[in-house]
Amino acid sequence: MIIRKCQKEDILKVSLFYDKVILYLDNHVNYPKWKYKIYPSILSVTKMTVEGYQYVCLDDNQNIIGSFVLNYDPEGSYFKVKWSKNIKKYMVIHAFAIDPSMSGKGIGTKALEFCLEHAKKEGCEGIRLDVVPTNYPAKSFYEKNGFKYVSDVNLDRNIDDIPLFSVFELYF
Repeated sequence: MIIRKCQKEDILKVSLFYDKVILYLDNHVNYPKWKYKIYPSILSVTKMTVEGYQYVCLDDNQNIIGSFVLNYDPEGSYFKVKWSKNIKKYMVIHAFAIDPSMSGKGIGTKALEFCLEHAKKEGCEGIRLDVVPTNYPAKSFYEKNGFKYVSDVNLDRNIDDIPLFSVFELYF
């Protein structure tokens, strides 16, 4: 698997990848409560690609099998959280998705390991993230990979059906 920054020529393919994941979720259980063509979407992928924070995971045939955002923006009121450590520099994972047909093959773990290594190289002291409280698969995945649950918090994102987010932390 190759993990690299999304390029401008990848934007449409990555947004279509997210559309495919959301349609799958809508037909099963949409744990992250993502909305088709709203988030993640071509708008968010374009913005994060231009800013240099959108990543793509490719198989040996250059097919997209995963995508995520790794940046410094919590996109909400992380200052409200009672973190276990007061650190100055950390990265945040957003829109972490693996092709549902690749589930259980270690793709998510490899992508998460990439995030951890990248944050370390950037001189960060850790990674923080948040998920919808009922996103049990994501919560289990992050805890299995060393993240600690902190609490459920209103991050002031003004999303009607998601008033609280479960926040997680991992320190190096």
